[in-house]
Amino acid sequence: MKTIGLIGGMSWESSAEYYRLINQEMKARLGGHNNARSLMATVCFEEIKALQHAGQWDELAQLMQQAARRVQAGGADFVLLCTNTMHRVAPAIEAALTVPFLHIVDPTAHALRTAGIRRVGLLGTRFTMEQDFYRGRMRDMHGIDVVVPDLAGRERVHAIIYEELCHGIVRDGARADYQRIIAGLAAQGAEGVILGCTEITLLIGQGDVALPVFDTTALHAQAGVALALS
Repeated sequence: MKTIGLIGGMSWESSAEYYRLINQEMKARLGGHNNARSLMATVCFEEIKALQHAGQWDELAQLMQQAARRVQAGGADFVLLCTNTMHRVAPAIEAALTVPFLHIVDPTAHALRTAGIRRVGLLGTRFTMEQDFYRGRMRDMHGIDVVVPDLAGRERVHAIIYEELCHGIVRDGARADYQRIIAGLAAQGAEGVILGCTEITLLIGQGDVALPVFDTTALHAQAGVALALS
């Protein structure tokens, strides 16, 4: 079994979900008392959040590189970044590593293609929804068209992530807002919806919406276990 390196803390709530999902998946595959060999470098999200909203992506890249080097030095055989938004600096992380980096878009795209979906809605932070690092990889590497909510919808999705979900607050009212926004994505022709922020899994599941749901947290965790056992 390979050792999974995790860069976490963005937020700790979703990082805890990664840990749970990875170990559940490993036990489901191997049985008994098997859990995953892993180690995590946890960053301070308050610092990360401030730099994100200030647009300081070069400084954020340096912080992610430092965390990546720590998990590699600790014995990780490959690395997962436990957040969608910070994949904005994935090339810098890959450049800092000599072990593989498992990009969160790729297992999500594989699941979409397996399901026959070529046009998908994306929910995430405004950085993920509005910048091209996520949608561009889906489009250019995987041939999947991505649609996002209108400006008001993007602002609402973003606010719920940072003001509620990152603090572990899960409200029915927020769920209703997301359901309404997802319905709007369906009206744009989306055949499914990507939960493109690792906290959204705390709020929305398949039972909450009609569109097929693609949970990046779960898909990334499952791909990590598969790579660890390969």
